[in-house]
Amino acid sequence: MEQEATDNLKGRGHLFKNKGKDPDEMRRRRTEVTVELRKSKREEHMLKRRNVPAQDSTDSEDSERTTPQSLQSIVANAASPEPSVQFSAVQAARKLLSSDRNPPIDDLIASGILPILVGCLIKDDFSSLQFEAAWALTNIASGTSAQTKAVVQAGAVPLFLRLLHSTHSNVCEQAVWALGNIIGDGPQCRDYVISLGAVKPLLNFINPKIPLTFLRNVAWVIVNLCRNKEPPPPIRTIEEILPALCYLIHHTDVNILVDTVWALSYLTDGGNDQIQLVIDANVVPLLVPLLSHPDVKVQTAALRAVGNIVTGSDEQTQTVLSCDALSHFPSLLTHPKEKINKEAVWFLSNVTAGNQQQVQAVIDANLIPLVIHHLSRGEFQTQKEAAWAISNLTISGKKEQVMFVVTLGVIPPFCDLLSVKDTQVVNVVLDGINNILKIADEPETIAQMIEECGGLDKVEALQNHENEDIYKLAYLIIDHYFSGDEDEEVTIAPEASSEGYQFDSNTQIPQDGFKF
Repeated sequence: MEQEATDNLKGRGHLFKNKGKDPDEMRRRRTEVTVELRKSKREEHMLKRRNVPAQDSTDSEDSERTTPQSLQSIVANAASPEPSVQFSAVQAARKLLSSDRNPPIDDLIASGILPILVGCLIKDDFSSLQFEAAWALTNIASGTSAQTKAVVQAGAVPLFLRLLHSTHSNVCEQAVWALGNIIGDGPQCRDYVISLGAVKPLLNFINPKIPLTFLRNVAWVIVNLCRNKEPPPPIRTIEEILPALCYLIHHTDVNILVDTVWALSYLTDGGNDQIQLVIDANVVPLLVPLLSHPDVKVQTAALRAVGNIVTGSDEQTQTVLSCDALSHFPSLLTHPKEKINKEAVWFLSNVTAGNQQQVQAVIDANLIPLVIHHLSRGEFQTQKEAAWAISNLTISGKKEQVMFVVTLGVIPPFCDLLSVKDTQVVNVVLDGINNILKIADEPETIAQMIEECGGLDKVEALQNHENEDIYKLAYLIIDHYFSGDEDEEVTIAPEASSEGYQFDSNTQIPQDGFKF
C-alpha cells in the first residue's frame, strides 16, 4: 500500500485491462505527499520539547535582553574553577534558554559555551550543576536540526547516557528529556543514540515506582525511537521496545496512552514485516478497543495504528477484523471530527481491498451506507477515501456484493465525482464504474442508472481528458455500454453491391418512388 501517489495512479489506471487483482497494489499506505505534509505539520510539536517551567521564582520578571557583554560574562564565569560562580553562570545560561520566548540559542552556541556545559555533565559530586547543564543542553537540542547536531558534536550523548544511571532522579529525567530531543531530530541521530546502547537503560525506567511525569517523558522518548521509516529503527530495537509498549498500553494516564499508541502507529507504518512484529507481540487485541476510547486523541492514534495494520496482507488485516474492529466503525464514521471520518473510511478502503470474506464483513457490519453517505457529502478528502473504498470493492467483491452496493444507491454520488479536478479520484471512480458495468448481468440497467443521474455526460466529456488512462477508459465505457443505438441505426442503411443498393424485401417503396 505504500507506493507514490503517481505510481499508484498509474498502476490502477490499467486495471480495466486486467480484472485480476493484487491486494498489495490496491492497499494504500501513507506515502502521498499531501498526507505526509499534513501529518508532519500536525505532529511536529511532539518531536522536540523545550523545558520551560510554569514559574521559576528565581527568574527575572522583566527578562532583560542579553547583550554580548553579559553573554561573554556568562561564558567566562561558566568556566570558573569556583563552584558557586560556575553554578550561577550555568544557571543563568539555562534561564536564558528556558524563559525567553525566542531563546538566543545560536548566540550561546557561537559563544563557545557548549563544551563548558558538556564538561559540567561529568561532575557527579555537584548534581545541581549537572542538572542545570543538562537542562540548558536539552533546550539547545530542542531547536533546529543544526542546533541539535551542535549538542551531539560537542560530545553530549555519551554523557547523557551516563547520567541515566545517576542516583538523582531529576538529573536522570533531564538526561532522558535531552536524549528525546536528540532522537527526535531524525533517523541519523536516532540510530546514533541507539548504537551507544540507549534503549535498555531507557526502558529500565518503566516500573511501578517511577513518578508519573518521569514516565510521561520516557513514553515520549519511545515515540521518537519509533518514528521515521527511511530508514526505520533497527529490527532489534523494535523487538526491545514492543514488550514495553504492551505494558504501557494498559496505563490509565491519557498522555502515556496516546504516546504508546502513536509509537505503535509508527511501527506499523513501516511495511508488512514491521506490522507482523507488532501482531506477534499480541498487542492488537489491546489496541482495537481503544477505537472507542472516550478521549479523541487516543481514538485518533488507535485508528491510525489499526489502519496501518490493514494495509498489510489479507492475513494481517484479518487479525484486526477478528478482534471485532468493525463494530467500532458506526460511531467512527459518524464522529463529529472530520479527520476521524476520513481515517475511518481510509481504513475501510483497505479492508475492501482484501478478500471476499473481508468485503462481506464490511457489508454485514452495515457500513456501506455510511461510506456512500461520505461519498456524497462535502468534505473532499473524505469523499476521496470513500471513492477508493467503493472502487476497491468492485475489484475484490463478487458479483452479488457489488450489486448489493449498487442497490444502496452508490451510482449517483459515484458519478458526481467524475467532474472533480483530482485526476486520481476521476481515475478511481471511472475504474469502479467500468468494473460495475462489466460484472453486471444486465449492464444496460446500470448504464441507464448512469445516464439518468447525469453520469453519461460526464463520461463522454472525459473522452477529451488530458490524462491518457482516463480518456482511454472513458472511450472504452462509451463504446461498450452506450453505443447500442448507433449500431442499430447503421443496419437501416442499404447494402451496396455491383448492382447498386439492395433494399430489404420488406421495405415499403412509395408508389411515386423516393423523392430526394
